[in-house]
Amino acid sequence: MTAVPPLLDGTCPSCGRPIGGSDSFCEACGIELAPPLASTEPDGYTPHCPVCSVDPAITPGAITPEGYCESCGRKAPSGRDHIELDLVLVAGVTDRGWRHTRNEDAMAMATAETPAGPVAIAVVCDGVSTSPRSDEASLAAAQAAARTLLASARRGEDPVQAAPVAVRAAHQALSTLSAPGEAPSATYVSAIVGTKAVTLSWLGDSRAYWLGVDGRATRLTTDDSMAEELIAQGTSEAEALASPQAHVITRWLGADLAEVHPHVLQVEPPGPGVVLVCSDGLWNYQPEAAGLARLALPAARTDPLGAAEALVKFALDAGGMDNITALLVPFPPQPIPPRTVPARRLAT
Repeated sequence: MTAVPPLLDGTCPSCGRPIGGSDSFCEACGIELAPPLASTEPDGYTPHCPVCSVDPAITPGAITPEGYCESCGRKAPSGRDHIELDLVLVAGVTDRGWRHTRNEDAMAMATAETPAGPVAIAVVCDGVSTSPRSDEASLAAAQAAARTLLASARRGEDPVQAAPVAVRAAHQALSTLSAPGEAPSATYVSAIVGTKAVTLSWLGDSRAYWLGVDGRATRLTTDDSMAEELIAQGTSEAEALASPQAHVITRWLGADLAEVHPHVLQVEPPGPGVVLVCSDGLWNYQPEAAGLARLALPAARTDPLGAAEALVKFALDAGGMDNITALLVPFPPQPIPPRTVPARRLAT
């Protein structure tokens, strides 16, 4: 388990000047002290063969641009295969799963102390596998959205108005990423969790759930998918999900779209609980909110990272046929602890 993030010493890591426990920027040098955290490959990460590097009888081969060992041909782990992130108020885990050769899911998160109280932000994007550079698309979209939502929260703006602005920022990031003949695409779901309400926005089939400590649990989003359209036409959920076209999405973020029209929903939870934001790699194995609540609670209230790890392990044990991402945000968010260093763990 990743430890609770250690406290900073009250000085700016860039210039050494004193900083306040809830400061977002250093007043002396202007550096951002609490930027969004995303499932990026760490700076300086060097892939290595998990077999050749530990066998003294084998000379490790170089890793090809496609990620394979030139000596034994095995796939080397990338810096995004398995990442765990913890900002105390929100934590998440993303994993490549057993079948895919790369992780096309991405997550981003942030926290802010506002006049209205603490705010936690969670974003999950799932790259559309049939589009080019889908892993880059999901990460670019998640990062752009989280940064936009964090800036809006710091300005005290209405989250209902901020949510679609963040989607447009993510859409613009994919447009910038595209090249002639290429249209990188991804699904999208975000949650802005304040002290009184949760504001959601989404496109595609990544989901958000409410998991209440009182036993009430519900799915908060409606998939933009062929399965959902079949259900609307009267097909049972089991039959719809068994359809070969079930996971064909009908809305997405993509560089091939002139504009996007996201769903936006604000809900006021009836009491304490947890907001779960996830990709279909998790809910494919447990689509029911009550089932997810049994897996996550009560641990998610006090240890969201540990609960997210448990959810991802559940999906892996169930087959892990897709990339898996789960972010958990306890509600209501508690005051942000004194300035901390974000906890991050990368699979080796």
